[in-house]
Order: sequence, then C-alpha cells, then structure tokens
Amino acid sequence: MTDPEAKLVIGIECGGTRTVALAAALGSREPLARVEAGAANLRLISDAQLESHFSALKSRLPDPVAIGIGMAGVRTEEDRQRLRTCVARVWPAVPVRVDHDLVSALEAASLDASDAVHARVIILSGTGSCCFGRNRRGVTAKAGGWGHQLGDQGSGYAIGYAGLRESIRQLEQMGRVGALGRRLLKTVGLQDSEAWVGWMQSVSKREVAALAPQVFAAAAQGDPGAQQVIERCLGELLELALVCAERLDRSGRGRVEFVLAGSVFLRQPGWLPHIESVLRSARPQAVVRTLGRESAWGAVVLAEQALAAGEILAVAETSKSAVVMPPPIPRPGSTGVSPTELRNPRSRQLDRMPVSQAIELMLSEDSQVPSAIAPHRAALARLIRLAEAAIRMGGRLIYIGAGTSGRLGVLDASECPPTFRTPPEWVQGIMAGGEKALHTSVEGAEDDAEAGREALRLRTVSSKDVVVGIAASGRTPYVWGGLAAAREAGARTALLCFNPHLKFSRSFRPDVVLAIDVGPEVLTGSTRLKAGTATKLVLNILSTLTMVRLGKVEENLMIDLNPSNVKLRDRACRIVQELTLATPEMAQLALEASGWRVQAAVQALRQKRSRT
Repeated sequence: MTDPEAKLVIGIECGGTRTVALAAALGSREPLARVEAGAANLRLISDAQLESHFSALKSRLPDPVAIGIGMAGVRTEEDRQRLRTCVARVWPAVPVRVDHDLVSALEAASLDASDAVHARVIILSGTGSCCFGRNRRGVTAKAGGWGHQLGDQGSGYAIGYAGLRESIRQLEQMGRVGALGRRLLKTVGLQDSEAWVGWMQSVSKREVAALAPQVFAAAAQGDPGAQQVIERCLGELLELALVCAERLDRSGRGRVEFVLAGSVFLRQPGWLPHIESVLRSARPQAVVRTLGRESAWGAVVLAEQALAAGEILAVAETSKSAVVMPPPIPRPGSTGVSPTELRNPRSRQLDRMPVSQAIELMLSEDSQVPSAIAPHRAALARLIRLAEAAIRMGGRLIYIGAGTSGRLGVLDASECPPTFRTPPEWVQGIMAGGEKALHTSVEGAEDDAEAGREALRLRTVSSKDVVVGIAASGRTPYVWGGLAAAREAGARTALLCFNPHLKFSRSFRPDVVLAIDVGPEVLTGSTRLKAGTATKLVLNILSTLTMVRLGKVEENLMIDLNPSNVKLRDRACRIVQELTLATPEMAQLALEASGWRVQAAVQALRQKRSRT
C-alpha cells in the first residue's frame, strides 16, 4: 500500500505518437500510476492546447512535489521557457525541469547502465528519429531530428515512405503491383496504386509511419526490395549515431554505448544483429543494447533533479494568463443495461438453426427497425432543421463515432459530394482511431475521451456547426469527448444511440437525443446488426432530407449530382430529359456546355424554351 506521506514526482514523456506520464515515490523506480494520452509535439501545438493537454493529465494523476518533462519538438531555450511557462500555469509553484525527449530517453538509459563507458548515444526511431549523446565530461552531441520533410532518417515515416516508393518502382518495372505494394494497399484499405497520390496528399506523418511494420514484415518474408529499403534507411540513421559518437570521442578509441529506443527498434528485434554489425564495424568497442525501460522514467529523473535544484518558475512569470482547465467530459448514466447487450430469446438456438431459419430470423429482426425509429420522428425532424440551418450559415454537419458507428458516419459523409455535389467540408465523418480504424480495429481508441475532444478541436468546431455523436451504448468516451468540445465551442449537438435507459444531467444533455430501442441483437452485443441498420437509416434520412431542404433535389431527382463516371453521366442525361422534356442529344449538349452541372443545364434549357 502506498505511504500517504510519500513524496511523489511525475515524469511526462510527450512524443509524436503518444504521451506517457508516470507517478512514482521519490527515489523509487516502481510506478504508482501510469497514464497515456495523445501525441504532443511542441512545434505542432498551441499554448492553449498544451495547457489543456497537461490539465487533462493532471486530473488523472496524484499531486506531485516535482515534475519532469521530455517533449518532442523542444530545440531551443526559448522552447524550454515556453514549455516551463505552460506547465507552471497547470502546476503552479511546483519545481519543473523540461527538455527534449532525447534527454529523457538518455536519462532513462543511464538508469540501467552497467558498464563504464566513455559516452552514451541514444538512437531514437519512432514516428520521427534523432540521435543524441553525452560523454563523461557532460559534453552533448545531437544529429538528425529535422522533421520528416528535412530529415528523420531511419524513422517509421522514412521507412513507410521509402516502402511506398519501392512498391511504385516495382510496379513500374514489372507492370503490376508486387507483394510489398499489395501489402501496403491492403493496410490502408486502398483498391489500386493510383489511389496513392490522393492518399499521400491527405494523410498525416503518423499514418505514413504506420506503414513501416508492413515493410519490415515484407522484408522478413524475403522481399529483396523491402530488405534494401530497411537497410538503406537504418544505415542513414546509424551514420548519424556514429557522427554523435565521433563528436563525443574524438580519439575513436573510447568505449561508446549505443542505446536503441523508439517503437521501430523495439518492435523489430530481428534487426539488432544487423545494427550491431554496422556500428561495430566502425567502432569495434561499441556496446549496443535496447532501452530497457520506458523513456518516461528519464522524465522522472528530470523531476528529481528539478526538486533537488528547486527549479520553480516564479508566479509572476505566469500571471499573464490564467490556468486553462478543460471542462470535464461527462457521460450519461444508465438506469439499465443497454438492450443491445441483452440476449435475444429468439436467437438462443442460433448455432443450431438451419441456415434458412436463421436467415428468416435475421430478416424478421431487421424488419422491426423502422417501427423502432418512427417514435423519434419529431426529434429527427428537429435535427434535420438544425443541420440545414448550420450549412446555410456556413457551418457543417459533423458525425463522430467509434467502431461500426464511426464507419457509418464516415460512409454517409463520403456519399454527399458525389450524390449532391457538396463541398467535402459540408458533411464530415470523424472516426475513433483515424483512417486505419475504417478497416481494422484500433485497440482502445473508443475509450480515449481526450482524443475525441482533440479531434473536434482540430476541425476548428464552432457555433455554426452541428455535431452528431453516434454510439450504440450512448456512453462511448471518444464520442463524449467530441461532444464536449462541440459544446465548449457553442455548436449544437445531437446523440444517436440505442440505449433508452440513459440518464443525462441537465447541463450536459445534447440538444437532440435519438435513443432508439431496437432491442437485443440476434448475435448478443453485435451492434453492427440492428443498431447498425438503424444508424444507416437515420443517417440516410438526415443527410438526404437536409440536402432536399437545401435545394439539391427537384421532385425526387438529384439535380446536383456529380457525374464523375459513365453511369452517373447517363443518369444526369436522364434527369435533364425528365425535367425539360429535351431529347437525349439536347440534354447531353446542355450538360457539356454547363460543365456537367445538372442544375445549370436544366436552367439553360428552360430559359431557351421560354424564349421560344
């Protein structure tokens, strides 16, 4: 049991992929608490976002006597002062020492050092990369870390990007997609290599870095192109590590320890012999090992150093700005188990039913969905009016969800531009876990409320927008994080769920609640079934009737569809013929003259007829 009188320090490691915070008793190397949160790079985050990030961590950690922070993006003394100031606003009057994440990694490596060495060099390869070292005299050396556009040699991003380049090279040489290319396409859910251009224009550095494990996997299966990619990328990073070693030991004879850190190295132990071979060929006395503990322990060491030195930022330095504490992220209670989690008495023999009977059962269950939605027509009508008003004011309709709910939101949003020729920003879908989660499970994504809040902030949600949270249970933390951010920004909010037992506090109830009772699923808890069907129906109604009210439909025809292929151009011609009684030839000529804009073609033909 923890001694209530023990002095606790907190170490926080902020990287390009995630943040890890550890609380430990002073001098102890066993954690009393460990908390994870989203990425935080000082160069990519505002002061307000940074303070909100730390405030969220503070709410989940015990009170410390000192804090240490290693953060990606810290390069200058000005950066350190900015970071110290933000920390002091959240933890006033607490000693704090901050530095870049390589310093904390190096301190963590020093905790496990067993052999006396002249210098120690951290070789970090995660989403980004860098090398940093220190010798016995306290002299430091750094190489790399210039970001993915200028450097980051041997990083997850560099390997993923080089893997893409290699798969394209193989395609151009062989005239078909090779094994590496097929693996990468499958990973991101693309159908053919032509889609890579658009994909690269829209994805983040982290999503490219997520391809690196697939390049390693292809290399392990003997793909020579993938093997060359990894050897070349690692070689560039190891060259930087040797540059650091040279700066720390000009004689070339001292014993240097190289410590491998970051997800790229830690998840690919099979490449350790190759790395050792490269480093020892240049420095035969080199010691090569992987980092034996989380880098956040190095931040704990920084906290202990801060306490010993009494490094407290004066309150006067922080008085210009009040502490930014994010409002709490509430979730409704529930007076009973969600019906979607209960067992359906009609399907208890599902595993023994004849196929024909099981099909009949599933069709029968799905047929109940429209009648379950019907009692919520008034609330749905209100939501349609809110969405229409939002878009007319220059706002957006934004869906946010996890799992099946999130995928259906993204699907509905993606169908609006081709169906109604809407700008992509009018209707948007946000998915817990990002694009990767559209085709594979991302563990824990739906439980990260702060990630949901941050996702909405990154979309610069405002009072003009309508945000619809989609969650079968009605209580998904990621969704409620997004709804909290929407409410903070003054946006109108709605919740689509399938739990009629929710109990809201008055101040946190969304503007519209559609708590539809579809009953237990045929397969207990599988909300991709009736709950998924109901979600698709509700979103179909919402987006379609919103567009009808915005003038995107005449009679029951899509007068603003985007005729981007042969089938849709044929449909556009038929729509113009229906509305103007023009011949097929006249309809096509009018469409070609209008740039294949149906509404413009219809108006042109009607004006021509009125003049005659």
